Amino acid sequence: MRLRQKLKKRNNHPPFVYEASRGWRPGRLSKMRYHALAVALVLVSMATAAHGQSAQRGLAFARANCATCHAIDRSSESTLKAAPPFRALHKRYPVDALAEALAEGIATGHPTMPEFTLAPAQIGDLIAFLKSLE
Repeated sequence: MRLRQKLKKRNNHPPFVYEASRGWRPGRLSKMRYHALAVALVLVSMATAAHGQSAQRGLAFARANCATCHAIDRSSESTLKAAPPFRALHKRYPVDALAEALAEGIATGHPTMPEFTLAPAQIGDLIAFLKSLE
């Protein structure tokens, strides 16, 4: 007995059915489930896009303010040996914990590091960028 017939007998319906003539097509899911799935996919894609844009803004900030001393990519070495590469920061500190230090102004770090005070949006962007390097 074919799987579809077995499922039909038990009143269970698969979410998708393969038919040789038409390929994959929806089974018996309610319209509400389809809409919920569509909304979930849209929200996930929007969140991913927003995170990617935030990380790009963080990269731009790092290039403008940090790249003279720190390595801000995945492979190069920092030009200043005392400045840790950004890809290794998550090994030293929880990246989310750096948000508070960035908001208050980082006065520590390597000896030649200037003091920075970032706006909340810049902090989120820089944290997103640092997480993208993990």
